[in-house]
Amino acid sequence: MSNRTLSGTTRRPVHPRDAASVVLLRGDKSDPEVLLGRRRLDARFMPGIYVFPGGRVDRADYPRSTPYSVRKDVLAKLKRHCHERRAQALIWAAIRETWEETGLLIGKPGQIDEADRSPLHTAYANEGLTPLTEGLDYIARAITPTRNPIRYNTRFFLADGAEAPGTLMHTSELENIGWRRVSDAISELDLMNVTEFALLEAMKLWRDGLPHDPNRQVPLLTTRLKTKLIALE
Repeated sequence: MSNRTLSGTTRRPVHPRDAASVVLLRGDKSDPEVLLGRRRLDARFMPGIYVFPGGRVDRADYPRSTPYSVRKDVLAKLKRHCHERRAQALIWAAIRETWEETGLLIGKPGQIDEADRSPLHTAYANEGLTPLTEGLDYIARAITPTRNPIRYNTRFFLADGAEAPGTLMHTSELENIGWRRVSDAISELDLMNVTEFALLEAMKLWRDGLPHDPNRQVPLLTTRLKTKLIALE
């Protein structure tokens, strides 16, 4: 795990923006493949770092998320620190960012309503799919250190890569996107500590196949006085 911190500091802490990220795993239980891409070297946030697809929640994610269901246990865990509308928007943002950054659609066969409502809706309609919002499990949360000028309150979700069809594409956000064995990713890539933290949490659920428990505690990674802290919430 890399001990690097995010570049840049600020004297007055900024409020962290809501964000969502998806750990996509596929394959066997012991050493599956994980989808990772490298952020561009000129990116303002985490340049040149390998990350999962994800990004901040947009205003449009709120109304666009309302027609779709979320697993009751996932919603219960998210509502411990945010209201229901925000929880639904986080799920939608996770799916939207995955498509925008990789070209993959987390979905299932079906007909999507209002196919012209957004480019994402159109993409689902063209593939004969509908969003699989109930396919995401909430696994972890991380808040960017207060000293950083760009901060996010990121919720990490786990999804099965087998339920994300499509052709991988390089985008303006991520380069060198590809599926890598988890063991290779950890040993060969210089992952940020927050990325490895989320990946290890995802692996626990992937290997054990834990039941959908609304009372399961979710780890939160924060930083206080340059010390990484993991709490359960």
